[in-house]
Amino acid sequence: MTQRAATIRHRTNLFEEAALIVEAEYGSDLGLNEVAHRVASSRRQLQRAYSEIGQTTFRQHLTKVRMERAADLLATRRLTVREVAQRVGYRQPAQFAKAFRRHQGLAPSAFRSTGGSPGLQAAREAA
Repeated sequence: MTQRAATIRHRTNLFEEAALIVEAEYGSDLGLNEVAHRVASSRRQLQRAYSEIGQTTFRQHLTKVRMERAADLLATRRLTVREVAQRVGYRQPAQFAKAFRRHQGLAPSAFRSTGGSPGLQAAREAA
C-alpha cells in the first residue's frame, strides 16, 4: 500500500521534531508520551513516524543518543561512571553500565581505559 505524500511529510516532520527533542534533552527523563504531546501528536502516530521514517523505535533512538553522549563523556572528561550515568539520563549506574556494555561491547570503565576505542582493548588482549 502506497502512502500519500502528505502522510509521509507529516511523519517526517514528527520524527524530525521528536529527534531534536531527544538530541537536546537526552539527559532528562524523556518518554514517548511526553514527546508525542510536545510535538502535538498521538503516541501511536509518533511510533509510526519512528518506525517508518527513522527505521527504529523511540526507545532505541533515545538509548543510541544516550550511549553516544556517554562514550564522548567517558573518552574526553574526567567524570566518574556514576556522573556520566546521571548526565545521560540514568538514575542507576548499574542500569547504565548494563546498557552501555550492550551498546558498546565494553563496560564503561573498560571503554575509558581504551581511550574510547574498543578496538584498542581487543588489541591489548590479543597481545
